[in-house]
Amino acid sequence: MAITRSDIGLNQTSPSAQPGVRSPWLTILLAVALAVITILVFLPVRGFDYVNYDDGDYVMGNREVQGGLTAHSIAWAFTTGHAANWHPITWLSHMLDFQLFGNKPGLHHLTSLLFHAANAVLLFFVMRRLTGTQWRSAFVAAIFALHPVHVESVAWLSERKDVLSGFFWMLTMLFYARYAEGKKTEKTNYIVNYVVCLICFALGLMSKPMLVTLPCVLLLLDFWPLNRFEMTEGRLPKLRDRTNALLLLEKVPFLMLAIASSAVTFLVQQKGGAVASMASLSFADRLFNALVSYLRYTQKILWPNDLAVLYPHPGSWPVWRVSVAIFFIIAALAIAFWQMRKQPFLLVGTLWFFGTLVPVIGIVQVGIQSMADRYTYIPSIGFSIAVTWAVVYFASRFSIGNKVLSVVGVALVAACVAVTSVQIGYWRNSETLFKRTISVTDKNYLAWNNLGFSLSKTRSSEAMQCYRESIKINPAYADALNNLGHALAEQGKVLEALPLYEAALKQQPKNADVNNNYGNALAESGKVDEGIKYYLIALAANPNHADAHNNYGIALAMHGKLDEAVLELQKAVELDPDKASAHSNLGNAFAVQHKLDRATAHYLQAIRLKPDEAQVHNNLGNVLSEQTKYSEAIEQYELALKLNTKNPEAHYNLGLALLHVAKSDEAIAHFRQAVQLRPNYPEAQRQLTALGATK
Repeated sequence: MAITRSDIGLNQTSPSAQPGVRSPWLTILLAVALAVITILVFLPVRGFDYVNYDDGDYVMGNREVQGGLTAHSIAWAFTTGHAANWHPITWLSHMLDFQLFGNKPGLHHLTSLLFHAANAVLLFFVMRRLTGTQWRSAFVAAIFALHPVHVESVAWLSERKDVLSGFFWMLTMLFYARYAEGKKTEKTNYIVNYVVCLICFALGLMSKPMLVTLPCVLLLLDFWPLNRFEMTEGRLPKLRDRTNALLLLEKVPFLMLAIASSAVTFLVQQKGGAVASMASLSFADRLFNALVSYLRYTQKILWPNDLAVLYPHPGSWPVWRVSVAIFFIIAALAIAFWQMRKQPFLLVGTLWFFGTLVPVIGIVQVGIQSMADRYTYIPSIGFSIAVTWAVVYFASRFSIGNKVLSVVGVALVAACVAVTSVQIGYWRNSETLFKRTISVTDKNYLAWNNLGFSLSKTRSSEAMQCYRESIKINPAYADALNNLGHALAEQGKVLEALPLYEAALKQQPKNADVNNNYGNALAESGKVDEGIKYYLIALAANPNHADAHNNYGIALAMHGKLDEAVLELQKAVELDPDKASAHSNLGNAFAVQHKLDRATAHYLQAIRLKPDEAQVHNNLGNVLSEQTKYSEAIEQYELALKLNTKNPEAHYNLGLALLHVAKSDEAIAHFRQAVQLRPNYPEAQRQLTALGATK
């Protein structure tokens, strides 16, 4: 015997069944209010900078993205596995930002905010259409829009993929609802809605592959609130029933897209080194962390305190934490299945929450975090649905009036606004972000390292102390070892840097950055041949490592292999056209080969990119002098001395150029300055003797 809709509490699916839903003006007013409040609460992001956590890969250091929308960049977006991800639509959105706004991070942040506001409004319309409820749908959408745990997805430019994929998730649900309604009534062209729904899903997968679980959510919506399953006297749908079989069949195209996206994502992440090895984390460690994370995500949604951008993986959890998590999961699922006839929304919401977290829960470990606030962007919707409908259900059972529910709902939204307004401020820049993370997490070596990196260009001593704190917590953390080694090398303390690089290479022997830096340190300590060995390892690990090509080219030039050096330096310039040092080094190589026009072109490009490099001005002056362009050469030497008055070579070279334009008195002054700065300077002394100016 089939169970009727009313038997399982599904008699509230029609919009006309709910008071107030017939008023389109109230719906529009709620949607506008939701968008306005969301924008106002998150509006401070317009003044935020990039952060040094992934933003370099995604925006501020990505040459392809910063070039805007071109035929080349569009092709790159669809073919690259850069940043260990394949999400071409996300790349295109960042490119469009640069096309429209240039390098203005505040406007890029506003784009993410507008997507988030649009997602909240779409969620409201989708829930209203699916359930026929106005206020419950508005509450779920408001919590989604304003919950503090979603600040990371909105305020972090690298997480554009969250809000963008969320946009296509909402559109997929909207067109699926239209398709289901049209197929039931056969009054609309439901096939068009199905095709559009499938296209939106594909675009969502190409924004962020976490959407692979959406076909399963569509099946949940078939159960409630769309009521498309034929139910039996048992509690579960009868899969052999023709109607139910067709519901599964219509999901096959969605599943095929999800499987393809999953395969591509795994391969790209594995190639990019984002997937942790089995040796680093055992299956048991990953499984137990996944179980504990479900409980931690629930805690963060219910009580969003101590939110952080990085939660380090503990490696293993105490038995009691794992036991509590297992009990929580089993209890939640048991209650949801037990109440599936009376409260089907509990089952749908619970499975939505648990299921959509599966791709990021850590069974297949990606990265070194144990969990991340951004992963709740879509899963939290299921949680909100289950709790909201359950509260209304029990309120009706215990005669709790709508006024009480309204007051509680408004209070919860207001609390979200208050906490979110504070949480947003921590994302203003890298320093505020990682200082906050350190203050709310325990032994966070990841945050200490990132804080050090954010301070490295302006406060090097503080940065080095941060790296040391990171290493103190985790002596095997390769990134911090490498960063501290690099900081010491920049201060000329190469011998102190070497053991740090060696320790980092023990952890990550094929890390291109570490091998490149170690090669530099060896070369600077006089071991150029050994340095070349590590440049080659770096290039084997990453053939597109511009720094390694540049450094390998310098080493080849030092060995007199100029033709090979030029090839390497040209590759460095090709990979990173904005790398001033590569242009300068290539100019040096061409100058030695007496290819003066080409040397001049690269020196000028280096100066355009970095005008304050005195040595490049001096070298350009030499090339111009060799071409008898003495007036131009004098100008370059003077610029070199303006930047560095204590450069004896620039004084000597300027003196020679001045002699060629018959300014011997000025030339003598510069030759004398060269000898004063370098007493053992025979060339300058010979010029003074020849000019009779030895006294």
